[in-house]
Amino acid sequence: MTKRLRRLRLRVLAALIAGCLVPGMAAAEGFTPEQRAAIVEILREALRSDPSILEDAIAALQARDAAREREALEARIAANRDALVNDPSLPAKGATRPTATVVEFLDYRCPHCKRMHPVITELLRADRELRVVFVDIPILGPASVTAARAALAAQRQGRYAEMHDALMRFRGEPTEAEILRIAAELRLDAERLRRDMADPGVARRIEANLRLAQALGVQGTPAYVVGEEIIPGAVSAEALRAAIARARAER
Repeated sequence: MTKRLRRLRLRVLAALIAGCLVPGMAAAEGFTPEQRAAIVEILREALRSDPSILEDAIAALQARDAAREREALEARIAANRDALVNDPSLPAKGATRPTATVVEFLDYRCPHCKRMHPVITELLRADRELRVVFVDIPILGPASVTAARAALAAQRQGRYAEMHDALMRFRGEPTEAEILRIAAELRLDAERLRRDMADPGVARRIEANLRLAQALGVQGTPAYVVGEEIIPGAVSAEALRAAIARARAER
């Protein structure tokens, strides 16, 4: 089979797999029954002559689909860029004038988030031009909501970072009693914390965080937005450093 003919058949197969033979698609594309039968015969003959071109066609379509998914993801991130990195009401650690920003979606009852806490802490320690924004999305039940409310209430006392770190280190169910105990250890105003945890503004912040996660397609924790990428799950420090380097290169 000549290279030219092989390329032609590859294009035919790609078109077929893309949907020409899906029920109803042929009619929508204007194919007559005779044309559709001819296309099917081309497919059969091509596969008989060189079955490997089907794998090539599938790989080409998979690459195309992956490129489209990347484009859609980049569009979602771009549409929500301000909410991710320019919202002063979201708590953050690190540089005030960063050259790179990592946005972490987290739940204080998520074991993988807790496992990532020292990784994030070390990244911030080693990289003085890095900023990490924290988006609390309590998706693992009522105790997660209680913990998120506590962290956001502590933010009103300028102590989000301390409460965040304490909740990440905490092992057990973050009940209100445990949270008030932690608040006492941190020398927070416990009564004010209790009031602020019940404040509707804190609930609205959590709702906004959940909407942001939904808009980006974040379905679990932890998840990290770095540049034009979303990195799901617990990953290595090296993987995050590489993503941060790519984000800086894209600036």
